[in-house]
Amino acid sequence: MGYSVTEKILRKNALNFEDFKVGKNIKIRVDQTLTQDATGTMAYLQFQALSCRRVKTKLSVAYVDHNTLQAGFMNADDHRYIKTVAKKHGIYFSKPGNGICHQVHLERFAVPCDVLIGSDSHTPTAGGIGMLSFGAGGFDVACAMAGIPYEIACPKIVKINLIGKLNPCVFAKDIILTILKKLTVKGGVGKIFEYGGEGVKSLSVPERATITNMGAELGATTSIFPSDETTREFLKAQGREEDWVALFADEDAVYDETIDLNLEEITPMVACPHSPDNVKAVDEVKGLKINQVCIGSCTNSSLTDMMQVAHILRGNKVHPDVDLVISPGSRQVLTMLTRSGHLSDMIDAGARILECACGPCIGMGQSPKSGGVSLRTFNRNFLGRSGTKDAKIYLVSPQVAAYSAIKGELLAPPKDVFDFSLFKMPEQFIVNDNMISPPASEEDFDKVIVEKGPNIKDFPIGEPLNENISVKVAIKVSDDITTDHIMPAGAKILPYRSNIPYLSQFCFEVVDSNFPKRAKEFKSCCIVAGLNYGQGSSREHAALVPLYLGVKFVLAKSFARIHKANLINAGILPITFLNEEDYEKIDLEDELEIKNCKQLIKKNEPIFVFNKTKNLKIGVEYALDERQIEIILAGGLLNYIKNSREVC
Repeated sequence: MGYSVTEKILRKNALNFEDFKVGKNIKIRVDQTLTQDATGTMAYLQFQALSCRRVKTKLSVAYVDHNTLQAGFMNADDHRYIKTVAKKHGIYFSKPGNGICHQVHLERFAVPCDVLIGSDSHTPTAGGIGMLSFGAGGFDVACAMAGIPYEIACPKIVKINLIGKLNPCVFAKDIILTILKKLTVKGGVGKIFEYGGEGVKSLSVPERATITNMGAELGATTSIFPSDETTREFLKAQGREEDWVALFADEDAVYDETIDLNLEEITPMVACPHSPDNVKAVDEVKGLKINQVCIGSCTNSSLTDMMQVAHILRGNKVHPDVDLVISPGSRQVLTMLTRSGHLSDMIDAGARILECACGPCIGMGQSPKSGGVSLRTFNRNFLGRSGTKDAKIYLVSPQVAAYSAIKGELLAPPKDVFDFSLFKMPEQFIVNDNMISPPASEEDFDKVIVEKGPNIKDFPIGEPLNENISVKVAIKVSDDITTDHIMPAGAKILPYRSNIPYLSQFCFEVVDSNFPKRAKEFKSCCIVAGLNYGQGSSREHAALVPLYLGVKFVLAKSFARIHKANLINAGILPITFLNEEDYEKIDLEDELEIKNCKQLIKKNEPIFVFNKTKNLKIGVEYALDERQIEIILAGGLLNYIKNSREVC
């Protein structure tokens, strides 16, 4: 029996590949890590708490791409801390303005057949180059840098068999939106999507990366493409042909599931408010009047995307009722747009050119007007993520976005007017890495002083699990609560990502602004939630802030993978209802109790939640492996590592 692409990488990197079986834990040696500045400060504080001198990976890179708006000292201090800690501990540092972490990593660092984890949920972008890439919480990334294997429950491997090729004026974004429409934001939970079939050959590496990037919106563990001649040509154009490795699934590889997708049947698609899986054909929504268009993000900011946008804008003008902003994904992309004249086409049409950074995608500027309609080429359109709570955000391809910006309404570009086949990957990219700072040598370790500004506070550390837990319900939320709901992004909040006490006042602000006050009054509390709790961003602040506010456990119908891991790392017990109907038996401010909790979990025996307010016994379960049980008992990953000396 042959192996899939995923299995071939795991055979190389998994320390216990012989245990590869769905549901069983597997330990994976990590080759590369990445962080971005919104999660990086906390990750490096955690790495330093592990008392390691140098990273143990082949390569680790710290990016600054989220908090680039420096309206005060906070972001600048964070950037200085990240830069100096990176220099000291053997980490490359990508300066502000060099580009979005996933775009730059794809261009300059991603390697087929290796393993990458990053403290950003869209780290699977590198799957477009044939790299097995996982989004994770910052502490998991800190541990990987310290040489500790990354542990996950073995997912199912699903083959998405691409048939045929896309029709003119249909793009990679339409492929992943079609998959989201079919499978929903919960359709990838516990799965790795591996793309194969003849249709793969028609997609460039950046197009593949668009698809693997938004695989995160499916809840997937990761997504990956093979590494073929197209991959080789991309790396050659980047001056990195020596990094190429051929990587294909064996013809007799066995998958847990196969999904056939005929590319010729796909049409331009749009994700409507307020979820990436609320997908319709553009033709169903065409004519929708728009106020704003934002083009960019780690999903759609490649050179090819940008050249095609410029092609649409050339000789045209942005509609007078529309604001158009464009964020190139990297300085490399911006340089090539400038030298080719494409940037002039954008500017002449009336576009505003933003910094090579995440920007509007994470609410860092360009919030729409009240009740505004904004077309965006991003990956998420969660309620309030744009910075305007009542705005309506639609997700489309860059080409649909650019054409709509001219027309003032949602429309797909007509295939008899635009010929996008003219735009191919260049044979050689302009490479300039002078905004990437290498680390100091190990001999200079003691010479590097880590600079830590006054806004950088220590992260909260959990306490060992109590024998009995008695708490009040501080908030009850519905299905599909995202980490944006729990811990919002945006220009107002992001500068305080390294200050948990200050950040805590914004927890659940979009859902219930009284939650922080209520939690502090209760001192010990819990959260009750519906399905897929914690989907979206990997930000571990959505676990660390509740820990700071006294949350002892979260009782949900189900959890998103990364957020569940972050809760465990923080020492917060994640438990699920045995019967989902019991969700209705708990209300806000009910008093809940778990007796003999420590003793029962230590023995891996069943526990029950007793609703003292309603005099009800509720069955729950905790799907934890032996190591996770030990982490919960210890009060979090840091306590567990210090107790077990599982480090350096």
